[in-house]
Amino acid sequence: MKGEFRQGIDPFNTDAGGGEGYQYTTAGQYSTEHVLARHLELILAMAKLEGRSVIDVGCGDGFSTFRFWDRAHPARLAGVDPAENAIAVANRKRGDRPIEFRVLGERVPFDDASFDVAIVQGVLHHADDPQHTIREALRVAREVVILEPNGLNPGLKLLEKVSPYHREHNERSYSRRRLRGWIEAAGGRVVQEKFAVFVPIFSPSWLARAMAAVEPLVEATPGVRAVSCSVQVIRATH
Repeated sequence: MKGEFRQGIDPFNTDAGGGEGYQYTTAGQYSTEHVLARHLELILAMAKLEGRSVIDVGCGDGFSTFRFWDRAHPARLAGVDPAENAIAVANRKRGDRPIEFRVLGERVPFDDASFDVAIVQGVLHHADDPQHTIREALRVAREVVILEPNGLNPGLKLLEKVSPYHREHNERSYSRRRLRGWIEAAGGRVVQEKFAVFVPIFSPSWLARAMAAVEPLVEATPGVRAVSCSVQVIRATH
């Protein structure tokens, strides 16, 4: 494993090293619960998972993977992540769910076209080579759903520069145009896009509740949503 690849993984192994999972999945704050619930809704609305084979690329501690299984009932579900400690947490918490978790190396450890759908949620902004990650997702699945921070949001761009957490975890958001370019270069075709979610994760509850109240209006307003929403969701096929 390359040194730079290993260096990028280490902060996440440290985060999951306590055995409970990542901060954003265990914090119990209104903002984190709201944002993660919205992310789930967006992904389930973007792609049909029921009765299909699905892989969660960059599954982390399995928090969202479990929700995909419980809500969508796929026929087969696998999760891969480069952080060994996170995969250990996922395996410990999966209970009797028949989800296959594997540690991710330079390549997704499955054959070409092994799945109907690949979910790439909140992964590319940490990846050393986002285009490679997209290429691998399109290699193992016929359809890919990508959820990423909105690279057009000026507040997020500022956080990437000044927040110690964002800098330690190598967070970089990308524009819609760049993501589309990577998808097309990997042989994919974008078929659906959406900007969504106004509430910032880890924001104080009073602020998160106030922003949640106007979130539908922000999402429904062209122009405003492109610079104010916190995430973009893209569905692509071959």
